[in-house]
Amino acid sequence: MSRKVFIAGNWKMNKTAAETAALCQALKEKFADVCPCKADVAVCPPFTSIATAIAELKGSNIKVGAQNIHWADNGAFTGEISGAMLKELGVEYVIIGHSERRQYFGETDETVNKRIQAALKYDLKPIVCIGETLEEREGDKTEAVLEKQIKGAFSGISADDFKKIVIAYEPVWAIGTGKTATPDMAEATHAFIRKVLAGLYGALAEETVIQYGGSMKPENSRELVAQPDIDGGLIGGAALKADSFHDLVKNAIG
Repeated sequence: MSRKVFIAGNWKMNKTAAETAALCQALKEKFADVCPCKADVAVCPPFTSIATAIAELKGSNIKVGAQNIHWADNGAFTGEISGAMLKELGVEYVIIGHSERRQYFGETDETVNKRIQAALKYDLKPIVCIGETLEEREGDKTEAVLEKQIKGAFSGISADDFKKIVIAYEPVWAIGTGKTATPDMAEATHAFIRKVLAGLYGALAEETVIQYGGSMKPENSRELVAQPDIDGGLIGGAALKADSFHDLVKNAIG
């Protein structure tokens, strides 16, 4: 398999600029023993901490991403951030369509598609999130929901552009519900996602990195990433401390 492990930390609405500086200094030191040949690693801090993270992580093997992007280049969009703004800062990745954006802020498959196109316009690498809720899982709608999200997200996206995209599968039903997805369950869903992608992009599906976003931790990262179709993780809580994020990555790559 030619796919490299990719693990990204989504800090969500955590860490001030000062806290970001401290965490990035610790990460830079910790990750000196993680070979870039084995894994790509990124952190996605809040917008107010991106510049600090980029400055502190300069010279390390950790990249920096953003948590969202607007589809317009500029204009009357209070509270939003454009691709040009992110590109100028030096951002490499951008998370798009996270379940929390869908749940709390009205994100749709259509707006996900528009944000992907904006990211690609500025040569940013999208981390596109998809996933089903507990109600959808229990209603046996997982595959229908994921297929709809995939086709909506990538409508009009060329094969050349698709090569730049990472997908993160978030089983929303397994986050904060007390329910868990076993590695076998996660693998089965990842394999289905890759099958849908193959229908859209043929052999490119085998090259696409698909992260797992269902509460990956140091204790389960090795078993999850060992699955044939799980290529890393989009990490929440475990990414907020240098020790746990480092251990999670080291365990994942063996």
